[in-house]
Amino acid sequence: MSAPFKAVKFTAPRIEAALIDLDGTMVDTADDFAAGLNGMLAQFDAEETTREEVMGYVGKGSEHLIKSVLAPRFAADDAQARFDEALALYQDEYAKINGRHTHLYPDVEVGLAALRAQGIKLACVTNKPHRFAVELLQQYGLSPYFEVVLGGDSLPKKKPDPLPMLTACERLGVNPASAVAIGDSENDAIAGRAAGMATLTVPYGYNHGQPVQKIESDGIVATLLDAAKAVAAHNDLT
Repeated sequence: MSAPFKAVKFTAPRIEAALIDLDGTMVDTADDFAAGLNGMLAQFDAEETTREEVMGYVGKGSEHLIKSVLAPRFAADDAQARFDEALALYQDEYAKINGRHTHLYPDVEVGLAALRAQGIKLACVTNKPHRFAVELLQQYGLSPYFEVVLGGDSLPKKKPDPLPMLTACERLGVNPASAVAIGDSENDAIAGRAAGMATLTVPYGYNHGQPVQKIESDGIVATLLDAAKAVAAHNDLT
């Protein structure tokens, strides 16, 4: 029997901004990742990957994704020697299919709309390359909700480092203590906590193949709409 979801309990002051992850939080992109990787692997005559394998690697950036896929298919020295070419090939292949096999998770847009209706400022903070993140948000009509979009290549460091969270807050003009980070993985929670903000976890994403109940966050919310309701309930008390 799986562990129960954690109830939401904020210790933060009034929430003024939400920093939301992309892959595994707003959109299910595992099949896009697999397709892009398989396009790259085919050029090396290597064994194809699967959605299930990819789901264990997503969330730490393209470099980690490529290294993880190469590792079981090539000897260590060979994998390292192929890395730069593999990354470039993958970026080219992914650009061809970005969004083609993707779908929105339930209640994403209604959740974003509910947050904005409360006056909450929104930023998308992802480890996905910025251009791919922007394209996806545009494809699914989500761009208008976000004042700031930061990708894994937007700054010198990416999640779980707090720099993207701190930078997003700076650009939104809010104190990190008045923000909440929402994501599907421990990287989101670690980065949020390190930046001094509240954290929420959604249960349906990837989290590197690990149970979300192990993530140290302020609570688990079933959807982004539930996240909006949790923020509203908290703000009503402050």
